[in-house]
Amino acid sequence: MPRVSRRTVRDALSVALTVGAYGVAFGAAGVAAGFSVLQTCLFSLVTFTGASQFAAVGVVASGGAGVSAIVAASLLSTRNALYSLQMAPVLEVSGWRRLVAAHVTIDESTNVALAQSSHGPDAVRHGFWLTGLGVFLFWNVFTLLGALGARSLGNPAAWGLDAAVPAAFLGLLWGRLTDARLRVVALVAAVFSLLATPILPSGTPIIATVVVAIVAGWRA
Repeated sequence: MPRVSRRTVRDALSVALTVGAYGVAFGAAGVAAGFSVLQTCLFSLVTFTGASQFAAVGVVASGGAGVSAIVAASLLSTRNALYSLQMAPVLEVSGWRRLVAAHVTIDESTNVALAQSSHGPDAVRHGFWLTGLGVFLFWNVFTLLGALGARSLGNPAAWGLDAAVPAAFLGLLWGRLTDARLRVVALVAAVFSLLATPILPSGTPIIATVVVAIVAGWRA
């Protein structure tokens, strides 16, 4: 069995713990929106895709119907299907392992896996599994803690949790901007997302930046 490198373990666990800790905010948000502690925890266990979970809870908290919450969450989770198309040929899993892989195919596991691509396919697989399972564990533990302590938590931003996830992604992205063209694409995507934020529904501006990637790829 190929040995797991320290770099991969470091990248995976740092992202898993950082992102997982944000589950505190979701646990608190779920209870504040009217979900019970059990319902909030089951949401994280079964759905397990942070942006979609926050979108659904946000719709319910604002008085929206259940159907609207499901639609909003489903639109945001379509990106995971695109990730699976990229990761499936690398992971080469079947049977029940395929089901587990599908469940932990999220932004973080995909990004950490791809960040290991220069170290070979084994490192990519290790990065995916360590990050995906790590985020799943920490996310659910912290969801429970957040749900139980919702009344005493206060504003999650006061804990700095709202900045943790973007910081983790920036750390992963930075090392992949290896030439001027990639830096320009990243900058244009960031500006595009900021400009689209007041116009598009919450959570969708980042997904909409795929337009920038398509244009950049077509130009290339």
